Amino acid sequence: MLRPVYTAPMSEASHSEPCIADALPDHWADRALPGWVRPYARLMRLERPIGWWLLLLPCWWGLTLGQTARGGGMPNLWYAALFLAGAVIMRGAGCTLNDIADRNFDGRVERTRLRPIPAGQVSVPQALAFLVLLCLLGLAVLLRFNWFTVAAGAASLVIVAVYPFMKRITYWPQAVLGLAFNWGALVGWAAVHGSLSLAPLLLYAGGISWTLAYDTIYAHQDKEDDALIGLKSTALRFGGQSIWWLSLFFALAIILIDAAAWVAGGGIIAHAGVAGAALQGAWQLARFQPDNGARCLELFRSNRIFGLIIAIGFFLDSLLA
Repeated sequence: MLRPVYTAPMSEASHSEPCIADALPDHWADRALPGWVRPYARLMRLERPIGWWLLLLPCWWGLTLGQTARGGGMPNLWYAALFLAGAVIMRGAGCTLNDIADRNFDGRVERTRLRPIPAGQVSVPQALAFLVLLCLLGLAVLLRFNWFTVAAGAASLVIVAVYPFMKRITYWPQAVLGLAFNWGALVGWAAVHGSLSLAPLLLYAGGISWTLAYDTIYAHQDKEDDALIGLKSTALRFGGQSIWWLSLFFALAIILIDAAAWVAGGGIIAHAGVAGAALQGAWQLARFQPDNGARCLELFRSNRIFGLIIAIGFFLDSLLA
């Protein structure tokens, strides 16, 4: 059972509660939600929407490109809305699981020490109960699709479950995150076709490479703390060579995503969208400063634009086919 946990009243909170790192200032979740709900919203990272955007966009890629492969026309907007709801819910579930697994580390890292569990706002049993609730809500969304899509979506839970522990054993946890965060490319396509083929697999591979790029940028914020407490990341693995690895990952992402569009029968608008995303990726590379945490966060957040450019290109290409 989810019991209320104490936070300062809204008037007091706005003046005395420190802002959690990465959170958007004055976010509606901190302004509008009751005090006892806010720690759970923070557990879900509602005040950091970039996470659910990065989970959602591959779903929309798969959905719109799948529609193109069927001859074009308006993609299923009801499915698009379900993917939005599912992305917010399941990103929240993943973050809750991650915070439970990392509860003994987060308090020792400057960027994460104010998260609800290490800050004492939510207990581990409360977080577990909340995780079960979010998973049930996610299941309710998933059951609105065909059975092949339900099975495909459920299969991703294995990757989601192991990801929080990867930073303890490998310098490549970003690759595992990519496997989880881009599963929506497969699910989006499956929602349209009830099956998978080469195009969604290429799209999925491109998304994984994209995640390796943006999450390596993100990981540069924590590299000193991670090194001190024994956690691993691609930022630590690549070090001063990160810019070359980022260039490789962005290039692979563009090549694979464009190949997916070609295999699916996408037209010039789809390819133009991928080209626009390539320009946005090049902008990130030009501005990358590995030791500037604020710049790394800015670039990480800008990947919503990268993904939206592709999604809009796929959508218009299907609509006008």
